[in-house]
Amino acid sequence: MLVTPLAHAAQNDYLAERFRKAYEFLSRDDLAALPLGRVDIDGDDVFANVQEYETVPAPDKRMEAHRRYYDVQFVVSGEELIQYAPLEGMIEIGSFDEDSDFGVYGTPPGCSSIVLRAGQIAVFAPEDGHKPGCSFGAAKHVRKIVVKVRV
Repeated sequence: MLVTPLAHAAQNDYLAERFRKAYEFLSRDDLAALPLGRVDIDGDDVFANVQEYETVPAPDKRMEAHRRYYDVQFVVSGEELIQYAPLEGMIEIGSFDEDSDFGVYGTPPGCSSIVLRAGQIAVFAPEDGHKPGCSFGAAKHVRKIVVKVRV
């Protein structure tokens, strides 16, 4: 699944070599056994963050966005709701942290949602605000790998 404004489709090559490295990594059989934290795939161009957490209600979370990296979010186990919307027009909360490539934004009205379940990926480009880790119904434990792919 790819959801993006048509104007952005041509600028995002989701089959480029860096993305192929991300998809290949996510095809490994040992994802459930990886230690939490960063796993290098191709230096700072492609790397993974292995995470575990409990989902929370969407109003308890903020939108986030990145400038230098795409997020390839893959749920290893559990399920979560992810809200997303075009970053353009979102209100930034605080200053964007250039070192960690992380900005926090207010949730716009009318944003879209997907439910990401074990074995599924969602790819968010720098022009996408997204709010992962939200509960779909009851809170659930999620093990997720976010592969960061440099723009």
